[in-house]
Amino acid sequence: MAEYSLREMMTIVAAREINNGDIVFCGTGISMLAAMAAKYINAPESIMFFETGSIDAKLEEVPLAVADSRVMYLASTNGGLFDAFTTMQNPITGCRVIGILGAAQIDINGNINTTVIGNYIEPTTRFPGSGGGCDVASFVPRYILFMQQEKKRFVNRLDYLTSPGYLRGSGARKAVGLREGGPSVVITNMAVFRFDGITKKMYLAGYYPGITTQTILNNMEFPVDIAKAQEVIPPTTNELSILREKCDPQRLIL
Repeated sequence: MAEYSLREMMTIVAAREINNGDIVFCGTGISMLAAMAAKYINAPESIMFFETGSIDAKLEEVPLAVADSRVMYLASTNGGLFDAFTTMQNPITGCRVIGILGAAQIDINGNINTTVIGNYIEPTTRFPGSGGGCDVASFVPRYILFMQQEKKRFVNRLDYLTSPGYLRGSGARKAVGLREGGPSVVITNMAVFRFDGITKKMYLAGYYPGITTQTILNNMEFPVDIAKAQEVIPPTTNELSILREKCDPQRLIL
């Protein structure tokens, strides 16, 4: 079995979630790398787009930001912020959009905080905020979440609700006027979580080789069901080769 880093594992696990025909709303860093890897490996007919308005670009090098000129290379269209967000809400394209987000905190229903740690007025840490994250979480039918597996991040109660997951559980999104959707998977440096179709509560779907379920639970404030958990298939030699040699040969993100 080929050796791999946890960052490579997370990237490949996310790439496997992307299918042909998906329109992938990318941020920077590992989310962009996962979208690139998917296009090379398992979803060549997926389309990447960015909040800066570039849609379906040919990424020959990994961009360092969504405003990097490389996100515009051979794009089908280069628009602006308005074009990016109407792609999510358009009745024709919106149902095909999958977002990729990260967060500082998450709760058992997949709600996330990217705003503050502590009191909003006098926080311990203040983050950039929503950006386009709340729009993605509100309007797309499914999205991937990247998290670090730490007790301070998997919390019973968010310090601030920035972007909605399943809110308080089954039916809650519809009750407040949001489309059906929400996070489909949470990918961490230890595990993969999904959400129960009825309760909309998080459960452990997979653990990485060499990491026990107890280690994962020890790094969460709230308990989750582990009955369905299986060992995650590690990256193959081919997946790693493409990731390292085609997607990020300069190791800008890896």
